[in-house]
Amino acid sequence: MTDAEFKPQVSPRKMLELGVFGGWYFAGDHAEFPADWFAGARLSEDGFDVARNCFGVAAGQNREVWIAKGWITPEDPLGWFQWYCRYTLGRRLPEVDRFQIGRWRAFGPRHLGQIRANCAPLDLDCRRRQRQALLQWAYDPFI
Repeated sequence: MTDAEFKPQVSPRKMLELGVFGGWYFAGDHAEFPADWFAGARLSEDGFDVARNCFGVAAGQNREVWIAKGWITPEDPLGWFQWYCRYTLGRRLPEVDRFQIGRWRAFGPRHLGQIRANCAPLDLDCRRRQRQALLQWAYDPFI
């Protein structure tokens, strides 16, 4: 997987605006990233809040599972979205980038395929958990 093949459909700023990770991915500490990314973000003040998610559902595994599965790297201890934000801002770490881009690529097609196979176009109530997960992986869930 090369950088040229990595074509996310949703920017970090748009993800935050739409509502991801219960509004609590950075636990309130987002000073590292551009302030305008958070201007319209659906953030929580005090922990994960499912109502802050775009589709109003929780999606994905918890941090303990991420660690157990080896999905956390020392460079990005908060996981994929932290990596994606830093990548968007220009940071390049070839080995970590290959790993995270590979994970991104493996995630989207199977979930997009299930939505296309089981939902009417733009039926956003169909497979809301998968749609939320797709958004959290920078794929367009509005298909």
